[in-house]
Amino acid sequence: MSGENREPIYTSDSRGNDDTGNGSEIKPFKTILQAMRQAGAEPFPVIYVDSKEEGVKYENYKLADKSKKEEEDAEKRAKNLEDARKVFISEDKSLPDAKRIKIFEGDKHRDQRVKIYGWVHRIRRQGKNLMFITLRDGTGFLQTVLNDVLCHTYNALVLQTESSVVLYGILTKVPEGKVAPGGHELVVDYWELIGLAPPGGAESILNEQALPDVQAENRHIMIRGENTSKVLRIRSVLLQAFRDHYLDRGYCEITPPSIVQTQVEGGATLFKMDYFGEEAYLTQSSQLYLETCLPSMGDVFCIAESFRAEQSRTRRHLAEPFLRMNYSDAIEYLKKNNITKDDGTFYEFGEDIPEMPERKMTDQINKPIMLCRFPANIKSFYMSKCPEDVRLTESVDVLLPNVGEIVGGSMRIWEIQELLEG
Repeated sequence: MSGENREPIYTSDSRGNDDTGNGSEIKPFKTILQAMRQAGAEPFPVIYVDSKEEGVKYENYKLADKSKKEEEDAEKRAKNLEDARKVFISEDKSLPDAKRIKIFEGDKHRDQRVKIYGWVHRIRRQGKNLMFITLRDGTGFLQTVLNDVLCHTYNALVLQTESSVVLYGILTKVPEGKVAPGGHELVVDYWELIGLAPPGGAESILNEQALPDVQAENRHIMIRGENTSKVLRIRSVLLQAFRDHYLDRGYCEITPPSIVQTQVEGGATLFKMDYFGEEAYLTQSSQLYLETCLPSMGDVFCIAESFRAEQSRTRRHLAEPFLRMNYSDAIEYLKKNNITKDDGTFYEFGEDIPEMPERKMTDQINKPIMLCRFPANIKSFYMSKCPEDVRLTESVDVLLPNVGEIVGGSMRIWEIQELLEG
């Protein structure tokens, strides 16, 4: 049977998948190699790839011509690699000793010979004799330049992003009009490969086409990116700011346990686990532990995870204080703006305001709101009553436009008899 009479095989670099695809037009493979494996022995069927013509999905791969070129390219690369194995480099001992530094310390060591350990963040090769490596060590990014024989070694030819290396050289200010992280670059005179990353580097796993589940399963790789790592750095700064705020005011930081044997919040899910044969849970709140520390430590605080979930999908995340509005004023606002229940009647004082009318009000006001002083009958028993009106609680919900409620809180009853009655 000639190749033309066999069923065609479809591939797509953007839509295909070598693991789940079957080579059909609907479920194409990702690579030509997988298509050739599927075809088996020659003569090969027609193999289609992504078309470069706008509005056309596939085009013929023209296997014979490209296979020959790929074979020639493969032979050429194999010879280059073989030749590269014969190239060796060594550190020039006549040069000054290289001082080991971190990238963020670069400003203090310009025009000095240094050595820096890190990971290859990006590689740009220009011909055979020039290679630019963006190095990352967790403290920053550094542009480095490798010339001539440093680019000819076997390790230089097979180097992938996310490989770990150590680079030696002089930190030099970049020329006028040029831009680089820190305003300088490392002119490398010697380097060593510590660990080679798999072929394709991180880009073979995470790229523009990577689905959310792939990104989630490879989070340890995702956080190496410049944007995702910035999120973690901002988190670090925020946590330090919170700590500084409380420590400056004489609070003591407490580290309560994350594994507990009791429920804290009734409305939230408990995450159960077996702890050496005993039933235990991930804590829903550290509040009770802080309360037990008050008599001995005075003012206390903690920054710790709480593990809870509810049957809802929202965008509620962060908290900031803003416009203050009493619950009674919110009831009046709903009436004035004709925001009603499903049956057309108005919400009255003492009734809980559901999410949708609450969001309508917040969106119309179009600024963050701290909604305060809710009626005691619709709030938890342990919330303190307002001294000026015991029908109300010292409580707050924070509302954001286009989001709704993001966090709620209250003062807690401290008087034992009142708490027991509640």
